[in-house]
Amino acid sequence: MICTVTLNPALDYTLDVKDFRPGRTNRTLREEILPGGKGINVSLVLRNLGFESRVLGFTAGFTGAELERLLRERGLKTDFIRLPSGMTRINVKLRSMEGTELNARGPEIGPESLELFLERIGELSSGDVLVLAGSVPQSLPGSIYEDIMGKLSGKGVRILVDAEGEALKGVLPLRPFLVKPNIHELGGLFGRELSGPEEVPFYGKKLQEAGAENVLVSMAGQGAVFLSAEGHVYRSPAPKGELINGVGAGDSMVAGFLAGWLESGNYETAFSLGLAAGSASAFSEGLAEKKEVQRLLQEIRPRRLE
Repeated sequence: MICTVTLNPALDYTLDVKDFRPGRTNRTLREEILPGGKGINVSLVLRNLGFESRVLGFTAGFTGAELERLLRERGLKTDFIRLPSGMTRINVKLRSMEGTELNARGPEIGPESLELFLERIGELSSGDVLVLAGSVPQSLPGSIYEDIMGKLSGKGVRILVDAEGEALKGVLPLRPFLVKPNIHELGGLFGRELSGPEEVPFYGKKLQEAGAENVLVSMAGQGAVFLSAEGHVYRSPAPKGELINGVGAGDSMVAGFLAGWLESGNYETAFSLGLAAGSASAFSEGLAEKKEVQRLLQEIRPRRLE
């Protein structure tokens, strides 16, 4: 069984507004509401690649009910803890103003709801896979990812972590199966701004020394670098394509890597499928579809550096 965790999911309300003017009435050209959250994106791409997963996290209010409906409509299995008050957040994204977003705080998660969630997590067992992705809500302890991994310690659950900063640093001693920082997040862990892929292996190895088994570093248009548990370092440029939407590309890379690993048990294959899936999302309006992933996969030829 594969489970993904999104602690603070959202409804993403995306608006196309021509010539947006602050302080004036602006009318949209197009709008859409989509389920949002890094773990949710991983589950959606896994589904597109033929793998079922269960989506865990917290929802609240009428917006939470709508989020769950949208996910079921897309064929996902949901297993959220319903909070007694508040509402699942709505994030507003203005497509016409690049990078302009209004991200809400989200509902308060009380100790009783957290305990129910941890009990559900504790049901995972040997052979299961867990993906922890995204930021930690302010109402939860900053150590929540460590707490989750500690609860599963010794159970044989493979855990993939896509987080940044202290949330990522804290899980390293618990030996996650995979961590996936981007190049900026990797540099930030060491107080550096990395200039390019040549610097990535050195700092990626530091994450392995701290406990991570595998390290996958995304670099947007520069491709990706992968450090395997077998001691190999792979690098590949991104396949050619037009960047349309970078949102969800990193999540898609995690999903592609996991799908490739489950299909083959081969790290190079997993790396290639991860890069293909991330690129397929970046080159499309939505998340990666299997046909496009398979097409881009033909262009990827990772080079083993070590």
